[in-house]
Amino acid sequence: MKKHFFHYLTVALASTLIISCNKTSEVDPSDDPLEYKHLRVVVNDEVSKEVFIVTPRTGETQKFETAFPKASLYVTESGRYASVVHRENNLVQFFDSGLEYHGDHIDVKGTPKWAAMTGESLAPTHFKSKSDEVLLFNDGDGTLSVGKETDFHTTGAKLKIINASKTAHHGAMTKFNNGNYAVTEKDGSVAGVLPERVRIINASGQEIHKSTVQTKGIHGNASDGNVSVFGSASGILVVTQSGEQRLIAHPSDFGTAWFGTILEATKSQKFIGYTAAKGAYLIDVVANTVTPIVQSTDIMQCKVDYAGNRLVVLLHSGEVQIFNLSNNTLLKTGNVMSAIQKDEVQKPQLEATDKYLYITQPKTGELLQIEIANLTNKKTIKVSSTPYRLTLLGHESSEDH
Repeated sequence: MKKHFFHYLTVALASTLIISCNKTSEVDPSDDPLEYKHLRVVVNDEVSKEVFIVTPRTGETQKFETAFPKASLYVTESGRYASVVHRENNLVQFFDSGLEYHGDHIDVKGTPKWAAMTGESLAPTHFKSKSDEVLLFNDGDGTLSVGKETDFHTTGAKLKIINASKTAHHGAMTKFNNGNYAVTEKDGSVAGVLPERVRIINASGQEIHKSTVQTKGIHGNASDGNVSVFGSASGILVVTQSGEQRLIAHPSDFGTAWFGTILEATKSQKFIGYTAAKGAYLIDVVANTVTPIVQSTDIMQCKVDYAGNRLVVLLHSGEVQIFNLSNNTLLKTGNVMSAIQKDEVQKPQLEATDKYLYITQPKTGELLQIEIANLTNKKTIKVSSTPYRLTLLGHESSEDH
């Protein structure tokens, strides 16, 4: 989960671009058509080791090299670091943007660079970040890798390993506000690599609460720190930090469909379940209800925006739909790119701020930037030849010290 902060800022705009660049005026940040000064986009490559750090406000790009190509990219909750997960090579790296949040402004700590800390484990896969801690579930042996951002620049530092599970599986975990972890568990009742249960352990790996609900397979999860929500073939599994567990039923027309992806919208305090077979739905863990946001089998990407206010859905047709999660209403829709075949191997990837959409273009080696207020206002930024994944980094703020 990410915490992102919005601030009023003062920017200098040219009163007359043709005549003068010296006169300025005070404007609300929402009126500034440019992206936030301290917001970055990270794009890596499918074939090469290239990774690009893009500053959308200026169009500047900086190129670095990762240890391996085709990595998964994530942002830490602080917004300062990107986690680069090389699952097939048993390695995790961290990239430091230097953008440090200080309440009413952003400090720039040095230059963008790789952090010293790395993680070495068997098939690191599922990533989460809570406060100043990063967590990864290692599919190869069922362990957790855990590290603190305060140790990221300690020479030779490694992620700590916690023995979280009794057997290897395609697992997941969340961290609660009380410091304990909800971790998936495989009991062997279902064939394959998906786990069937969730138990709660402490930071030493000791079991605090046993699983009380068995499912027919779990995939996808999110948490607000008090409650964790897991997608399962038996229903939506809700686990509280006190150890209580229950299932919320899927809509009656789901048949065998279930949510393999669970998202949390931090700002609007909502959980979203997504399945390609049905679409995206709001999950209310208090009322135990599941309400449609968008019902479609044509969804290519389904993402919560950087602040956690809106759901952004990109269809294979090239249409984008933007929803206000606080009241489940459609805010904006329009075609933003050419249609993509459903059987395309490497598809465009999507992220969004409150001002812009960012979509990779794997066939042209570009990053497409689209203004949300005017979906016809687009520009492309050249990145690597075959962009693979992207993530946002930094803060939706332009305030300096």
